[in-house]
Order: sequence, then C-alpha cells, then structure tokens
Amino acid sequence: MLEYIIKRLGLAVLTLFIIMVVSYTLLRYAPGDPTKSSIMGETSGEGMSAEKGAFAQNRSMREKLFLDKPIYIGFIFWLKGVVCHADFGTSASVDTGRPVTDIIMERLPVTLQLNILAVLVTYLLAIPLGIYSAVYVDTFFDRFVTFVMFFLYSLPVIWVTLMLQAVLCEGGSYPLFPLKGLSSANTLSMGSWEILWNSARHYVLPVICLSYAGFAGLSRYARSGMLEVIRQDYIRTARAKGVPEYQVIFKHALRNGMIVLITLFSGLLPGLVAGSIIIEYVFSIPGMGSLSLLALSSRDYPVQMALFSFAAVLTLCGILLADLMYVMVDPRISFSGKRS
Repeated sequence: MLEYIIKRLGLAVLTLFIIMVVSYTLLRYAPGDPTKSSIMGETSGEGMSAEKGAFAQNRSMREKLFLDKPIYIGFIFWLKGVVCHADFGTSASVDTGRPVTDIIMERLPVTLQLNILAVLVTYLLAIPLGIYSAVYVDTFFDRFVTFVMFFLYSLPVIWVTLMLQAVLCEGGSYPLFPLKGLSSANTLSMGSWEILWNSARHYVLPVICLSYAGFAGLSRYARSGMLEVIRQDYIRTARAKGVPEYQVIFKHALRNGMIVLITLFSGLLPGLVAGSIIIEYVFSIPGMGSLSLLALSSRDYPVQMALFSFAAVLTLCGILLADLMYVMVDPRISFSGKRS
C-alpha cells in the first residue's frame, strides 16, 4: 500500500506541474493583462508628468509579474517563488499590493462554512432517500421522488437563486430571509441567541441554492448503486437464510453500494473551497467564488494562478483519498492487484 501511495504521489506531482504549465501559458497568451491602463493624452506639463508616472508604474508592474520576460522564464520565476518560499506573489488588481495567500485565507473560511453545510445537507438527505427508493423500487413513492429529483436537477441555479430572492427575501412577497451577505451589520447590539438566529437566516437560502442540484443527482446515484447491489446473488442468499431486512440493507448491501458515492467524493474537496460564483455573486458573499470572478474579470494573474494551483492540488488529493476509501469499503479491491 505504501508503495502504491508513493507512486500515486509522484504521478500527482507530475500532473500538477503539467497543470501549472498549461494554466500559466494560457493566461499569458490570453489578450490583455492587469497592467493595462488608460492614459490621458494631455500636452500640459502636469499631464505629461501623469503620463510618465503611469508608464513607469505599468513598467514596474510588468517586471514584478514577469510579463517583460518570455513565458518560460516567467513561469520559472513564478514556480521558484511558490516552491522555495510558498509565495504566490501579490495581487495586481483585486487587492493591489496584498499577498495572494492573505487574500485567499481571508475568504476561504466563508466558503468552507457555506459549502460544508451544503454538503452535509446533501449527503444526509440524499443517501437515505436514494436507499429508500431502491428498496421500494417501482412503487408510487419511488416514481414520485424520481420525478421530483429530475425536475430539481433540471432547474438552472441562477433562476432558482433569483426566484428565491424575489419571493422569500426582504422586499419580496414573503420577506423571511435577508437579501445579501452572511451576517447583519448590527450584531454588536444582539445577544448570543440572536446572533445565532440571525446567522442561520442568512445561511438558509445560499445553502439551499448550493445543495438542491447535488441533492437531486446524488440521490439518483445512491438509488442506482443500491439497485445494482440488492439484485446480486449474495443478497438473495441472505434473504433466503432469513436475515432481517434491515441487516440485509445496512450490513450487506449498503457497504458495496457506497462505491458509486465514493467515486463522486473525488470532486468534493475542490468543490468545498472553490465556492459557487453565481450564488456568491448574487448573495454578495465574500468567498472564493466571488474572488475567482474578480480575478478573472481584472486579469489578476497571481490570484488566478494561485486558485488554479489550489484547485488542482485538492482535486488530486480527492482522487487519491477516493482510491484509498475503495479498499476500506470493498475488501475485494487491493493495491497488490493493481501492481500486478
């Protein structure tokens, strides 16, 4: 097992390096850069001084971002800073002059809180619902749930978000929840329970918008995985021996039915920190999703490269963890078999 993990880590490092090379090259070849600025073409002495100052500032910024060097030289300098000093540089336009790491660490907790809640809601509801639908397959309940889940899965996120805001937020038909943000400005005058209730009201709609599509899809994956397992011969044998139905489902079938869900787990880690651009933008949440949108619109190379690298590392870690969890769930899977 140790040998397999070492091989996978070596392959992950190579994959990460290729991702960084491709990402940096595409960013550099894309039109525009963060040093572009409009310069007033005035002829007065004051205007000429302002123009020279702008050119000097742009030149300094280009040198700082290695834009004055060939792409491969700029990538080597950037990679050296990341590997040797864990330095992703400073922001060029999102928050000019601030270290990229500080900007990410400031926004990461917000996205983590929001997405962890969404994942918990999704898994705690979707898996039992999928199991129940598989056990009582082709019943009215199963057909009704299947119709509702496919209907939810087909709804666009932006439409659901705006409709919920129009109906359930302040200024709408039923103003039950706040319109923006994850907290109110006047929390200093509130007690502990009031602060908790206020925060909960802010989280409800973003969590619903983040989880409804994943909930619908995951419940169908759980149903199909369980259906495939409960039709196996060893399940029929267990039932023929008189094993109670709840033991057949939760002891014999559920463990093997989790294989499909573990495969989906590989995309869980990057999803936790990447955030949702649409939801964070609509609800004015200062998280990783809105940071990605700002970095993309302002062509902030250091922030974009840090986000690309962060997402790539988490994706590779998720894939490795999923492979390790396969062995824990299904003893028939072994790394020695992979080596052979």
